[in-house]
Amino acid sequence: MLAWGCGGLAMFSQQPQDLVVVAGQPVTLPCSIPGYHGIVLWIKDGLALGVGRDLSGYPRYTVIGDHGSGEHHLRIQRVELMDDAVFECQAVQAAMRSRPARLTVLVPPDDPVISGGPVVSLRAGDPLNLTCHADNAKPAASIIWMRNGEVLNGAMYSKALVRDGRRESTVSTLYLSPSNIETGQQIICKASNKAVPTGKEASVTIDIQHLPLVNLSVEPQAVLEGSLVRFQCSAKANPPVTLYRWAKGGSIIKEVSGDTYEVIVDHSFFTEPVSCEVTNSLGSTNVSRNVDVYFGPRMAAEPQSLQVDLGSDAVFNCAWTGNPSLTIVWMKRGSGVVLSNENLLTLKSVRQEDAGKYVCRAVVPRVGAGEKEVSLTVNGPPTISSTQTQQALHGEKGQIKCFIRSTPPPDRIAWSWKETVLESGTSGRYTVETVNTEEGVISTLTMSNIVPADFQTIYNCTAWNSFGSDTEIIRLKEQGGSQGSAGSTFLFFKFRVFYGFTWTKLCLHTFPPSLGLYLSFYPSASLQ
Repeated sequence: MLAWGCGGLAMFSQQPQDLVVVAGQPVTLPCSIPGYHGIVLWIKDGLALGVGRDLSGYPRYTVIGDHGSGEHHLRIQRVELMDDAVFECQAVQAAMRSRPARLTVLVPPDDPVISGGPVVSLRAGDPLNLTCHADNAKPAASIIWMRNGEVLNGAMYSKALVRDGRRESTVSTLYLSPSNIETGQQIICKASNKAVPTGKEASVTIDIQHLPLVNLSVEPQAVLEGSLVRFQCSAKANPPVTLYRWAKGGSIIKEVSGDTYEVIVDHSFFTEPVSCEVTNSLGSTNVSRNVDVYFGPRMAAEPQSLQVDLGSDAVFNCAWTGNPSLTIVWMKRGSGVVLSNENLLTLKSVRQEDAGKYVCRAVVPRVGAGEKEVSLTVNGPPTISSTQTQQALHGEKGQIKCFIRSTPPPDRIAWSWKETVLESGTSGRYTVETVNTEEGVISTLTMSNIVPADFQTIYNCTAWNSFGSDTEIIRLKEQGGSQGSAGSTFLFFKFRVFYGFTWTKLCLHTFPPSLGLYLSFYPSASLQ
């Protein structure tokens, strides 16, 4: 290129050329313009590096040569990857530009690294997988594997750009079958690229070792609970055994450290295995054994007492363990009828007479038996059981009682006679007291100074809960006297209200004709 400079006609006698250089080496890009004495700029990827020979912003860059002869060479000390760019030399006043020159920077890979080196140990019979990394190279490194001076084929390669987007990392994986490896062999990973054509090497030595081979014996193999058992842990190992460790059910047995363990066994040895862990420098082998311990029934899932509503189902669950196999029997206490031979006992649509104690019994033949008792409580309307005719002495204090079974407990208990209703406390000659017992509730109606009319009165004891009600009709009889005149009758009802249904019991008794027919009927709704 020709142009007029400040002193006349100017032209490039030297221009920068495309160069390839290895990172860390120096490089000089030539630029000579004889006869030109104006400003010369060096341009990198379109940006000026400085004015004239002042490149103070780039410490590794220097403009060298005889300025008077028009030499403006760009010297780069210790080329780095950032110098990989397009450079131009420009004569500003002459409006001249050199040809673009591409500076390509080559970066050798880092020293290759074989994972797991320098000694790779593996178990006998296992294949060998070796992975070699050659990172941060430009261009990406090529990797070969060698053994005894021969190249090993069949390796797999992959490349990936690193974060700067210019260098690459190479990973090579070599697979060798168990029949193609021997202990003591040395395998070499050699990585090379244009920056280091002779390559860089890393090597590993193969060490084939054996984990301990363990056999755990138990003598005797089948025993009754409480017997002595001996465990023997035999091991072959290369490298030699360094540690024996015993455990039961996963918990370490600290007091035993050798290859033998003796112990009095209980039922837990049947479900919790004893293990012997043998260790050498390569690793550990763990072998475990259960003991066939014969033991009587032990409860695994305890049944729970139930409280259910009348008409609902009741389901009990009872689980036992035992060895040999056990038999389960469900019965109601006081009854010899077997209700179930399974863990579950299901009572469908329970009635109040189903309430009571139930027994879950387990039997291990020739070893032992066990049982667990639970209660079934049935929620329903109260049930009153009392003597319908009770006695008292004329002129003395008298009492009549009614016994109430109720689950849930009664919300209300009332005595009624003639036009009177009394739930508690005292009204005239009458006092009502209620006592709670384990079996139920006793309500007592006490009358002071018994008069003849008391023996002709019908007394109603009524109890309510959220499920309904029950009524018992009681008559007071003079102690030592007769119940009434022959030919005379009185009629009364016993009734129970439950969920809107009413059951009535018609009772026929004698009473003096002068009293006429007396009907005592107190529906529960009229007393609430």
